[in-house]
Amino acid sequence: MLNTLRKHRFLNGEMTQEEVAQKIGVSRQTIIAIERGKYNPSVKLALKLARLFGTTVEALFQLEDSDENRP
Repeated sequence: MLNTLRKHRFLNGEMTQEEVAQKIGVSRQTIIAIERGKYNPSVKLALKLARLFGTTVEALFQLEDSDENRP
């Protein structure tokens, strides 16, 4: 899964990973892992991130082409 989390952090006042983590109640390591594509967030976490940045989950996260062919 691809994401634009880093881009949205910078579009919203250059928020740090720590600031994002504190605002949504997770660790900074979680934000790092999401940005690197090492961790797929739960629906609840994805919704919290979208709300924080005033956008949609679809704007933050996209399936890779190879993911779309999986059942």
